[in-house]
Amino acid sequence: MAFIVFGFTYLVAILIFAGVAILSTKERATSFKSISPGMLPVLGILFGLFVAFTAAQVWSDSDRATAAVSREASSLRAVILLAGGLPPEQEARLRGLVRDYVEETVAVEWPMMARQAASLKAAPPALTAALRLVVSTPAQNPGQQTTQHEIITNLNSALDARRQRIIVSQTEVDSIKWWCLYLQAICELLVIALVHCDNRLGSAIAMGLFATGVATSVLLIAAHDRPFTGQISIAPTPLLQIMPDKEASR
Repeated sequence: MAFIVFGFTYLVAILIFAGVAILSTKERATSFKSISPGMLPVLGILFGLFVAFTAAQVWSDSDRATAAVSREASSLRAVILLAGGLPPEQEARLRGLVRDYVEETVAVEWPMMARQAASLKAAPPALTAALRLVVSTPAQNPGQQTTQHEIITNLNSALDARRQRIIVSQTEVDSIKWWCLYLQAICELLVIALVHCDNRLGSAIAMGLFATGVATSVLLIAAHDRPFTGQISIAPTPLLQIMPDKEASR
């Protein structure tokens, strides 16, 4: 990704530099130099605003995804702890279903989220079976009735957190925002080249520095654009940490 982003940005800068250098004859150079350097900070501020607005969406999606995974793991952990208030057979069955759900989520659902292919059409079989198990278990005393109510509440919370992370996994910065961001950067690069058309070395240095800043900003946003994709994606570590052991699930 870094190679593509930096390569594309530098290529755009080189093409603009070469085009202005070819067109800046003696007659045109005077016209080019008449462009006010005051446009540079204005365009730079506009580019910074574009970056800020785009980054705000990305950071918000990342925070939502992290919060959803943490809430899902916390809810399932509560289910595991509350399962101790059920009869031994139901407790072991409930722990096994939670373990099955985590295993399926990590092995199947997480790769699907990375490909933006996860769907909300089908409910997870393991959690659905866990809800049915708790609802169908007759309460033997008021304490067990309260335990069942809390387990159902936490299972519903886990299901809601799952829905949230799947929804977030399907969000990304749309192409219009990327094109607008690069169009603003091209305008800034073009003005730099025109203002410094009589000093090619200075123009190349200024354009190179700005192009590096553009590529760095784009790379940072793109790397965090899809929370469940890439090397710095959100991992299912919280779910793996609360997964019951096989022995305890029997």
